[in-house]
Amino acid sequence: MTEVKLQNITARKVGKTVLENVNLNLKDGEMVAIVGPNGAGKTSLLEVTLGLLPVTTGSVQINRQNLSHLTPLALAQQVAYLPQTRPMAWPLRVFDTVALGRFAWGGPAGKLSITDISIVNEALRACEIEHLKERQTDQLSGGELARVHFARTLAGQTPILIADEPANALDPKHQLQIMSLLRRYATAGKSVLIVMHDLSLAARYADRLIWLKNGQMIADGTPRETLTSRQLEQIFEVDAEVTWKNDMPVILPTTQQQSSTRSPEA
Repeated sequence: MTEVKLQNITARKVGKTVLENVNLNLKDGEMVAIVGPNGAGKTSLLEVTLGLLPVTTGSVQINRQNLSHLTPLALAQQVAYLPQTRPMAWPLRVFDTVALGRFAWGGPAGKLSITDISIVNEALRACEIEHLKERQTDQLSGGELARVHFARTLAGQTPILIADEPANALDPKHQLQIMSLLRRYATAGKSVLIVMHDLSLAARYADRLIWLKNGQMIADGTPRETLTSRQLEQIFEVDAEVTWKNDMPVILPTTQQQSSTRSPEA
């Protein structure tokens, strides 16, 4: 059984509290999206879960083990992480970049087993970048490179996948593709925790939405339960109507907001 459990988490950055008394449970088969305005603490919550940001109070457990007791290798075999910014120190072949996802399993580039090679090729196919595998990463577009990094994350085949804005820099087709892959990952019995700004995408694919504001968890529930006009006003300070059509949210600004954005000549 896969489980991520955060209890009563408070954390600080540069003397500022970025998370306050946050609790989170993530189980196998779940896809959970963290949403909220800029500066709400979304990325900080991921960093705490990964041990990249120390907690002031509270505890983090991965599969009932305290995070502080896990070695870096043991953690890497449990959790794959796709950060929001993905700098590369130098260009690599696309195949070798995706193969870095096998490192925790003893598969560095140049020493891959037959199984490792098969897994890397599967990740390339899933992200529709198999035709790019011999290209250097500095020869790719931003969207192509984003898919390469996502394929690297998939290649880890870890029971837990954490991603910060996984659909960022992608066109609509590949946004849907990546979100569908994350959904399949969870449906296969693994756990997915992501940060999203696109509320419609998050609501379409996630089982639960966690709403953060000013480092505090405001709500945790299904998209239908939590994606409401009142929630949008409380979290984002926008006045909008939310309706549902074919299990998809439709978010429209109110008439007052629409008229206020018209030009004087309109």
